[in-house]
Amino acid sequence: MEQLLNVSVIDAALLYSFYAVSALAVLFLFLRAGLLPRRARQTGPSAGEVSDPASAEARLPGRRRWLVTAAVAAAAGALTGALTLFVSEVVLNVFGLPLDTDTRTWVIVAFAGLGLASASLWRSRWWRKAVAVLACLLFVATAALGINAGYGLNPTLGAMVGMNQAKHLTLPKLNTAQQPGAGSALWQSWKAPAGMPAVGRSGSVTIPADASGFHARDAFLYLPPAALVDNPPSLPIVIMMMGQPGGPEQSKSAVEELDALAQQNHGLAPLLLTVDQLGDPYKNPVCVDSAKGNVYTYVTTDVVNYIRKNLNVATDRTQWAVAGYSNGGECALSFAAKRPEIFGSLLDISGELEPVDGTAANTVKTIFGGSQAAFTAEKPATILKAHKYADELAIFTNGALDPQYGPQSAAAEKYAKAAGMTTRRFVGPGIGHRGDAVSYGLKSGLPLLFQRFGLAPS
Repeated sequence: MEQLLNVSVIDAALLYSFYAVSALAVLFLFLRAGLLPRRARQTGPSAGEVSDPASAEARLPGRRRWLVTAAVAAAAGALTGALTLFVSEVVLNVFGLPLDTDTRTWVIVAFAGLGLASASLWRSRWWRKAVAVLACLLFVATAALGINAGYGLNPTLGAMVGMNQAKHLTLPKLNTAQQPGAGSALWQSWKAPAGMPAVGRSGSVTIPADASGFHARDAFLYLPPAALVDNPPSLPIVIMMMGQPGGPEQSKSAVEELDALAQQNHGLAPLLLTVDQLGDPYKNPVCVDSAKGNVYTYVTTDVVNYIRKNLNVATDRTQWAVAGYSNGGECALSFAAKRPEIFGSLLDISGELEPVDGTAANTVKTIFGGSQAAFTAEKPATILKAHKYADELAIFTNGALDPQYGPQSAAAEKYAKAAGMTTRRFVGPGIGHRGDAVSYGLKSGLPLLFQRFGLAPS
């Protein structure tokens, strides 16, 4: 089972195999072979009877009728898919943002395939019915793989189905003697010892929810090479949250970027702890304390206490940052605005501007007990307007092809700057709201955090 869950679902050979088999299934279902004409079911030819060539010609209209039936069934399926998208996106706002064109295409094509396969269940031999059922499963799986590959956030089957397959990480011993003073530049004093690993180490860790009681999935922790030596220095820490649906293991893309930066800086890099602010990839309690979960207390108390008790991290606020993508970006912005004494830096990657679950009306009803005032008070814009910040770095990134969160990122940067934060904003050409947005945000923001942390020269 573990090997199956660790299979790469973004491998080109696997994807094109599914595409090819699905295309063959469509071709097979369009063929007339295996269907039972009414006459054949009633008075099939007796043993030894020679088929009349004229009867073969008579069957041609039946084949034409089947092609029309199959085409109509496929068109009806496609229409059903389009209506499903309309209801999900426009009426219910299930996803919180418009889906990309290729995602919509996959959904419509999958529904068309389901319509075609359903038509093959009628007046057909048993083995053709079996093929039609298998084709339905194949079409759904192919569409899911295509959509997942397009977003580029879940590299394995386990991550795709929400099952964290990261091995549990053994933590290094605490080194309380190493505590650099505030503002010290570690890159100037650090000498990499012999035998230091060339790359960092990552895996899952369990964070007790003693204060919050929030049922979070295991977090994902990255330890840079400098954290793996016998007497490690007290390094900076970045607490990160991913989007919804999603989970901590999706931040594996950050590991390669951090390892590359660590190699440029003698093994120095911040620890990256990606935590679960959702509890379930298909639920969104938003990052407040509510009846749906005490997410705010979990991150700002349970997670912070876990770090301080178990990891070799610096204590100064300038060595702590909070980061997030999409749903996690709004959480990061909110936490940075509320708790500047903990977080001296913020990296908001294509983040939402408000703590919403679907629509604002649904959020007020289900999260804030019907109180519009409580909802307004939790908006980052409201929090930022009520405070003035000093020595706070806020980095905002988004893709130029992201019409939903691009404007929200611009507005968030404006509010943060007006509140006194030192802001930087990056807009990636040709980038939307997918895995490429995460990669772009990390490549743009992490070098600035390295300088902020004193891990690299300014």
